[in-house]
Formats: sequence, structure tokens, C-alpha cells
Amino acid sequence: MGLRLPPLASLRLFEAAARHASFKQAAEELGLTPSAVSHGIDTLETWLGAPLFDRSGRAVTLTAAGEDLLPYVSEGLSMIATGAHRVSPLLGARRIRISVAPTFARRWLVPRLGRFRGRHPEIELHVDTSHRQAVFPLDGVDLAIRMGPAPWPSARSELLFREALQPVAHPDLAARLPRLDGRIDWARAPLIHVATVEHDWAAWFDGEASAAGEALPPKGRGLHVDTVDLALEAAAQGLGIALARLPLCADALASPGLAPIAGCPPVPVRTGYWALLPSGHEPRREIAAFLRWLKGEAAPFLG
Repeated sequence: MGLRLPPLASLRLFEAAARHASFKQAAEELGLTPSAVSHGIDTLETWLGAPLFDRSGRAVTLTAAGEDLLPYVSEGLSMIATGAHRVSPLLGARRIRISVAPTFARRWLVPRLGRFRGRHPEIELHVDTSHRQAVFPLDGVDLAIRMGPAPWPSARSELLFREALQPVAHPDLAARLPRLDGRIDWARAPLIHVATVEHDWAAWFDGEASAAGEALPPKGRGLHVDTVDLALEAAAQGLGIALARLPLCADALASPGLAPIAGCPPVPVRTGYWALLPSGHEPRREIAAFLRWLKGEAAPFLG
């Protein structure tokens, strides 16, 4: 007797809507209208005889039945996508899709990709620098590179390297920093803050300056920007002291406009960069080759 399956197309709609907690965002991902997503989920709920979403106002949240169903649907779709990629000569053969943050791609990955292309010219690379969270393998992503303090619980995680924070500034600004008893007067130093990593200065002071009796200056002082790249550019223009995240930003220190500040050593932090792959099965040989190359490139920085 054959399996009695729910409408398969509606399962994809359910998974996307549950992941985004939004019919609208699911529709944008799948190239549909929100009403089409809603109608497809209505069809699934009718087939099951149970509501899957609580539609309260503009938000949607999973019901208890939806929470129970989601892991089965996610795993089932993942297995179907993986199987299709394994057997089809058209889906992903000799092709790797990588999801990576823009700063990592520009400052670390892309400058090294020529060496991988030299070894494997037959492999077609697709680099995605959007900020969306990759879900394996439903988004067509084979490997993601993400920053975080610990392995991801839902993916195979391979640590590439940890980070360290290094205060940097234009040499002219560094020479005229305010000092007190021969040390930098941090209360009057012009710090550059980055919104996306707003705790970096606190981490550096906890690791280094506090050991010398220094305290983190008031948070409101200094220049505030939204990316690490912009902070380094501002520092190179003499606008203040930035924190370079090493080894990612090591190339920036080769320019004449930026230099480490004397007496301010780099401080290791818990965050690092991880290569993430779908868990539970071995990757295709093209992905395995890219991962081996990636870990080889990162090995000098792993420590």
C-alpha cells in the first residue's frame, strides 16, 4: 500500500512560512504572492485537519501541531534536495554555492580564490553575500561561512580561525593621542564604534586595558558607524581609533594610513569564523575539495 502523503507543494510553503514566521517573506523567497502561500497552507491544514499557524494580526506563529510537524517537513525536504543533487548531472555537478558575509568575502576569501581556481578550474563557484540565513540545502547553498562564538547546533561546523581585536589609527593621530602619566588617556581618546559589533571595545578593554587599570569610556563618545570597513576607512582618515578584527583585517594594516597603536596589543576574543555544511551526510567531492582548500588557507591563522 502506497504512502498517503499530504500535498507536497504545500509542504514547501509551510516550511518557508514557518522559517520566516511570515507569509510575505516566504512568498518573496519562493517567488509567489502572500495569498498563494496562505492558500497553500490552508490546503495543507484542511488535509491534516489541524491548524498549523496562529494568524494573529500581521504576525503568524506556529501552533502546537505546526511545531510538531516542522522538523519532519524540514528533514524530509532536505533529504529530497540532497538526493536530487546527488543523482542529477544537472543539479550542482561541479558547482558550489557559498554563502558568506560581504566583509569576509572581500577581505579574506576573494583575494585567495585564485589559488583554488588554479587547482580546480573545472569547479564553478557561486558566492552569495546576501545577509539571509542559509538553510541547508533548501536555499541551494552547499557551504556557508559564518561568524560566531561556538559551533552551530544544526549544522556540521568546522572552525577556520578565532579573532583578535587590534586598536589601529592613522600614525599622525596616534602620535598626538591624549596621555596621562605616560599612558593613553582613554577617557579623552576618539574611539570609533561599529553598530554591528558594538561590544568590541568592551571586549578589548576587558582583555587588555582593564589589566592596566583603565575603564571603558562612556558609550556615547566618539564616532559611530555601521560596518567594520567604514570604521577602518574613518581611522585611516584620522577620525579616531578603530578596532581591526584580525586576521580578517590584516591587509588594512599594510596601508600607510593605518598602523597598530604602540602599547596596545591585540586581544583574542571568543568569536571566530566557521565553515558550515549540512549535517548527516558526506558532502559531494567538489564541496569536500573546497572545504579542504579553505581549511588549508585558514590553518596559519588557527593558532
